[in-house]
Amino acid sequence: MDENKVVEQNVVNEDELFHFVEYNPEAAEQIGYSNYSYWGSVFTNFLKRKSAVFMSIIFFALVIFSFIALAIGKYDYTQLVTDSSKAFIHPNGEYWFGTDNIGRDYWCQVWYASQTSIKLAMLCAAGECVLGVAIGLVWGYVRKLDRLITEIYNIFNSVPTIIYMTLIALMIGQSFFIMAVSIICTHWLVMARNVRNLVFMYRDREYNLASRTLGTPIGRILTKNLLPYLLSVIILRLAMSIPGTIGLESTLSYLGLGLDINTPSLGILLRNARSYFLDYPYLLIFPAVIVSLITITFYLVGNAFSDAADPRNHV
Repeated sequence: MDENKVVEQNVVNEDELFHFVEYNPEAAEQIGYSNYSYWGSVFTNFLKRKSAVFMSIIFFALVIFSFIALAIGKYDYTQLVTDSSKAFIHPNGEYWFGTDNIGRDYWCQVWYASQTSIKLAMLCAAGECVLGVAIGLVWGYVRKLDRLITEIYNIFNSVPTIIYMTLIALMIGQSFFIMAVSIICTHWLVMARNVRNLVFMYRDREYNLASRTLGTPIGRILTKNLLPYLLSVIILRLAMSIPGTIGLESTLSYLGLGLDINTPSLGILLRNARSYFLDYPYLLIFPAVIVSLITITFYLVGNAFSDAADPRNHV
């Protein structure tokens, strides 16, 4: 009798442990939902790089201060008056960065030139990105165009950039717009080549073959299937393009082939200082420090953001 009661009690307890649950579609969707966000993960990974965040703050502070500096300056760049009696005045309370060889205030020249160089670099980087990515995607995906675009690439790439820029400056002229267009037209090659090589790697993956089999338009395959895998490379190239453009503009202006002399840039200031920097080093120090800050900060920030944008680094 006691054993039968124990068996009945065990059966009852096991029945109480299990019960049927009705299917609820809304609850199933909530269980399967993921709050993963690609760009949210990118910025989360980027913020973990404290040095890169610090450098990005310095860069944006430099850009913002270039506008504030002109507003708080004692002289307006557009109303600068040359006064040879005030030439080569060292930095003081009246002239915070001193004066140049013809007596103009160097503070407003340096910060106005910084704005010009940063605008040129940003414009060229955006143009190189759009043109290079578009050509690179077509170059890598459409096999029939590979030979043609490769030959065009080899022709452009075999001639040094300084020769292109010299011919453009001598035959067309020197201005902000001409330099921006000429840099874009000669610097899309690296971006396009990098994109083309990556498209070659990913174009025949299983999911792309399935998309083509299902009749997915080429434009959608390029933008939805391939482009996300290229973001880290594109961002890295952009990060290298901006300091590279400023360096190229500085070199060309130093050689007299850059912007118009009436459009001050950091390169023009460095060129003008080459004859006087031994006796008046401040003419070289101020623009050189700004060029160095822009180059170093954007390079480090770009590398960190490129790593953060790589999907393989997301968890």
